[in-house]
Amino acid sequence: MSRPNDRQIGFWLTSAIVVGTIIGSGIFLLPVSLAPLGVNAPIAWVISGAGALCVAFALSRIVRSDGGGLQSYIEAELGATAGFVATFSLWVSGWAGMASTAVAAAAAISWIVPQLSDPWSVAMVAIATTVIISAINLRGVRAAGGFALVTVALRILPLLAVIVAVLAMKAHHQPLAHLAPTPITTDNLASAVTLTLFAILGFETGTAPVGKVRDPTRTIPLALMAGTSFCVLLYLLSSSSVSLILPPEAAAKSLSPYADALKANWGEKAAQLAAIGVAIAAIGGLNSNLVCGGELGFSMGLRGDLPAILGRVNRRNAPVISLLLASALTIVLVLANTSGSTAELFIFVSLLTTTATLIVYLVGAIAALRRPNSPVAKVAIGASLLFSLFAFYGAGLKPSAWGIALVIAGLAIRWFCHRLSRSRSGSSLAAEAS
Repeated sequence: MSRPNDRQIGFWLTSAIVVGTIIGSGIFLLPVSLAPLGVNAPIAWVISGAGALCVAFALSRIVRSDGGGLQSYIEAELGATAGFVATFSLWVSGWAGMASTAVAAAAAISWIVPQLSDPWSVAMVAIATTVIISAINLRGVRAAGGFALVTVALRILPLLAVIVAVLAMKAHHQPLAHLAPTPITTDNLASAVTLTLFAILGFETGTAPVGKVRDPTRTIPLALMAGTSFCVLLYLLSSSSVSLILPPEAAAKSLSPYADALKANWGEKAAQLAAIGVAIAAIGGLNSNLVCGGELGFSMGLRGDLPAILGRVNRRNAPVISLLLASALTIVLVLANTSGSTAELFIFVSLLTTTATLIVYLVGAIAALRRPNSPVAKVAIGASLLFSLFAFYGAGLKPSAWGIALVIAGLAIRWFCHRLSRSRSGSSLAAEAS
């Protein structure tokens, strides 16, 4: 008979889920957007990295010894409604993010196999990838965490490779590219911070598992801070390295800047390996997002905030119905992306995903302020709150408004589920009385 701990994860697997969600497909395309911003980009990495660490610290402060997951942590400080708002927002962010990473994985595979480059082939590959990752997650959180650990080890290779390429160029006294001569202004810096922050989002998934992390008050904060710090430093160095290899005009036009940067130094085979790295990164991000989506749906199902069937688990303690629902919603979004008329909507959903995550950051920071904190901790949590508000400003009015509409829709669903539950309870009591 297996011990209870056999179904729980420790520091390394929790960290792999954190890092695995952060390092998705976005970082591999980010140099395209950052190239015209010149020196604003590395400065923005420092600012957004510091902000992300403050948010991670704030979330780590609300973790409790019961390991009940994000919803229970926020409920304990701000009540059930606030806990639901944060959890529902992150749940939507999880499965919507799965759709974008599934399509990104399929697109990278189509770069390697051009015969799969038409829209329907990309969609079918994305759906097949989603089904495979769902099967892994149905084997339990340890299987998902182990898969995350393996893919993290593989996906960081292209990021490390461009850093090594710059060091090699420097050692051989080869000329490096110059950054775009863009002045440092408030607007330019705000744009760069918004872009870089989007690439770092995902560390909050470390708070999602419900009862599946050993020694949560120690493991989760360590995983959040260590995983986020690692990714911020890696992103700063690798993104800056691409800018030092590719001239800004070439980077801005590149379809795969990391592949092009490696191709410029080491040839076509290196570029193909980079494309494989992008595919692995997207698949790993899909896995970590599904862990998050499955656990959060499970948490809300247990409380009756969503249909109670989502609170069911299989013999491996995996939230089977919640995982299948998240996968089904992902497939629907992937199929929607095959239509040219819905392409813009899909891009908007991706931005809405980020806005939904920022709601979690705001609520989490407010909850953290309710806990006993040292003066230094209060400053860090306050900084996370201000940074989240700044990120809302950077995301724009329309996605922020839709984020609020999303919360209202979630509250309506919660009200209906609770009302239906009370109605059934009343009917059962009436039947027993008769």
